[in-house]
Amino acid sequence: MDFSIVSILMLDGITNGAVYALLGLATVLVFAVTRVIFIPQGEFVAYGALTLAIFQTGKVPGTVWLLLIMAVLAAVLDVLATWQHTHNASKALKAGAFTLLPAALVSGLSIWAAPQQLPLLVQALLTVGIVTAFGPLIYRLAYQSLADASSLVLLIVSVGVHFAMTGLGLLFFGAEGFRNPPFWDERFSVGPLNITGQTLIIGGVSVALIVLLWQFFEHTLYGKALRATAVNRLGARLMGISTHGAGQATFAMAALIGALSGLLIGPTTTVFYDSGFLIGLKGFVAAVMGGLASYPAAAVGALFVGLVEAFGSFWASAFKEVIVFTLILPILVWRSMAGGHAEEH
Repeated sequence: MDFSIVSILMLDGITNGAVYALLGLATVLVFAVTRVIFIPQGEFVAYGALTLAIFQTGKVPGTVWLLLIMAVLAAVLDVLATWQHTHNASKALKAGAFTLLPAALVSGLSIWAAPQQLPLLVQALLTVGIVTAFGPLIYRLAYQSLADASSLVLLIVSVGVHFAMTGLGLLFFGAEGFRNPPFWDERFSVGPLNITGQTLIIGGVSVALIVLLWQFFEHTLYGKALRATAVNRLGARLMGISTHGAGQATFAMAALIGALSGLLIGPTTTVFYDSGFLIGLKGFVAAVMGGLASYPAAAVGALFVGLVEAFGSFWASAFKEVIVFTLILPILVWRSMAGGHAEEH
């Protein structure tokens, strides 16, 4: 192995690691605020890439119809819940409309735009809107009523949501894989490296999104409210912070990160309906390296996972997934020995 091969593998590892960093940050964010180990994070990635691929064919993606169905169900639940608490029909209907309206707007716009063959960037924005809207709806339907349940119950629910989203992905997108066109198809030669424009976009968007998340949590009132919810849910509730609202906002951010990740990797690899599981699991390994609590450690862990995957694919391509996921075992053992144990109440 000479320097040119090492540099190529390092570039490939850093590029993949940038996407895993985003997914790792999303996993840490969701767990910190809601205590949910969100296994279906990778499904947002697959839905993002495949929804854009269907837009490219001029058809309406099946995710649009799923979004409408979920929005109607969530709106009915909000109407019933508001009515039980207030017995005010006007407030109940407003609560339902507040839940239904964003999804209806995104879906209606997507149905109109699909056959128009709009530019790639417009289709990408519609895709981000569709997938991001799934986040709060999934929290409302699957997790909100179980917000005070144990982490084990929430984990079991996550497994169920993962299988449901994977099965629906097969229904909507079929078993065939799709590869999207790049957003920037230029190529640049730097020594032995051949850097594509898509690679630069992946790195730039990943860094920009991480910086924006840091700014959001450090310098905005809503970000500080989410941090307060992560530190102490009961204390945040006593201070007037809606934990349900925080959960929905967190899931929306996780869905947004997943959608962007899907758009970033769609031009670099063929994405299938079930590809999100492995991609999300690598982000989870990065999050575990950060103890499901540290954002910087998760980002560093993601870059490490990307590099291990790149070099593992060179030395033993058939076992690269095994090599990556075996990393989690010594990390868990080390954290178990180094950290204290506390019973969950």
